Amino acid sequence: MSQFRISEAAGLLGVSDDTVRRWVDDGRLPSSTDAAGRKVVEGVDLARRAQEHAAQINGPGEDGVGRSARNRFTGLVTRVLADGVMAQVELQCGPYRVVSLISREAAEELGLEPGSLATAVVKATTVIIETPKASS
Repeated sequence: MSQFRISEAAGLLGVSDDTVRRWVDDGRLPSSTDAAGRKVVEGVDLARRAQEHAAQINGPGEDGVGRSARNRFTGLVTRVLADGVMAQVELQCGPYRVVSLISREAAEELGLEPGSLATAVVKATTVIIETPKASS
């Protein structure tokens, strides 16, 4: 299972190291100690916290933040649903949820499971850019 140091966890969640330490200290994010004596977080626990954090940041509906999506999204696998031929893979990339349909064989070869680190590379013919409405 994947483990992430506090600084790595902070980078993946888009928060400071101190924020992750506070979450660990107040029980919102379980941690353990690795062989070198450093605090680490299990990938599956970090994936759960990433989803909770993203929901807090985004909330329902429009959040008034302007953004332009990038083509590479690195994050944590939060779910893998596989059937006979295909797999649906969900990633939590900071505040963004990315879903991909790939072959089951590819998912297995990549070792995709909740808590593992992965990057979604997106090629699209349509890119939508959002900004807050200008004041009149």
